[in-house]
Amino acid sequence: MSLNSTPSSERIYIGIFGKRNAGKSSVINAITGQNSAIVSDIKGTTTDPVYKSMELLPLGPVIIIDTPGIDDEGELGNLRVEKSNEVLNKTDIAILVIDGTIGKSIEDEELINKFENKNIPYIVVMNKEDLIEDDEIKDNDIKAFWVSTKTNKNIYELKELIAKQINCQEPIKRLVADLLSPSDFVVLVVPIDKSAPKGRLILPQQQTVRDILEADAISIVVKDSELKSTLESLVKKPKLIITDSQVFAKVSADAPEDIMLTSFSILFSRYKGNLKEAIKGTYTLDSLNDGDTVLISEGCTHHRQCEDIGTVKLPKLILNHTKKNINFEFTSGAEFPTDLTKYKLVVHCGGCMLNEREMKHRIKCTQNQCIPITNYGILMAYIQGILKRCIEIFNIDKI
Repeated sequence: MSLNSTPSSERIYIGIFGKRNAGKSSVINAITGQNSAIVSDIKGTTTDPVYKSMELLPLGPVIIIDTPGIDDEGELGNLRVEKSNEVLNKTDIAILVIDGTIGKSIEDEELINKFENKNIPYIVVMNKEDLIEDDEIKDNDIKAFWVSTKTNKNIYELKELIAKQINCQEPIKRLVADLLSPSDFVVLVVPIDKSAPKGRLILPQQQTVRDILEADAISIVVKDSELKSTLESLVKKPKLIITDSQVFAKVSADAPEDIMLTSFSILFSRYKGNLKEAIKGTYTLDSLNDGDTVLISEGCTHHRQCEDIGTVKLPKLILNHTKKNINFEFTSGAEFPTDLTKYKLVVHCGGCMLNEREMKHRIKCTQNQCIPITNYGILMAYIQGILKRCIEIFNIDKI
């Protein structure tokens, strides 16, 4: 995927599920119009979830996930089934592919129950229609959609049906544009240190700049060392300063109190998380005791620098703030424990690399187990004593 394409976290995730040899990969190739997935008569060809970013008209940018068969066997097979189940946590639209010559199985019914329990829009696709001659058999399940990947029968109609699973009536969520008016000035503070990628801005910064442009506002990007002089040179006062959370203290000191301040991480907590829940969770810091364990979780995997925010800076800040002997555990990428009961607090990144469904799934897991959760930026603002200022723009009582 090129740097100029839609980020994976902003695409619609379409999960393709079913038993081995039901024709999942064939359905993917048919709806994409290309040989995206390996097709074989050998059971278990797909051994791990395979992600394919593409444009699927009329839906737009999507990620199609080809999953292992839900009836896989043996020790490795069970691990593959577990991986398929994990995909459900990020799936926006589910497609259950069933071999029409065999019909629905217990495993298929169990998957449908999982879709419904997780409120995932789904389509039951009966494949191999070209091998079925008795129309009465097809009518036995009026909820199923019959296709043939061999003849391409009903494939176009299937794509149209997939697009209809997304509720276009829901208001479009904005990262920051809804907080701005045309011609507002927004200053973005982007420190350039060892952890900054060479030659580009990181994804949260890119997305924020784009959303500011969508609001017909004006973005000014500066390093933290240039903020003070930049503010002094501006004729018009900025509406908002958005900063990397790691330089909160310096930015807060350099920015006049009459300019609202927040961070990229806090914006993402509102955008695809639960801002109120994260703010509430932050106050758990003050009730931590010696021996308590805190989970610090990142939605992406990256090369750890010597002053990595998740594994180094945040633990130091928490230890200095609490003055307690706290234990820390860390997860990254797709890792996120199903059992959270050992933790007194979960501190999560902004989730820019996770889609909204997966981020909210993680929050729901903490809520179901009564474990507080907060966000990198919110926690850092609280420790710096500037949380109230950093959430002022959101009019928190109305969220």
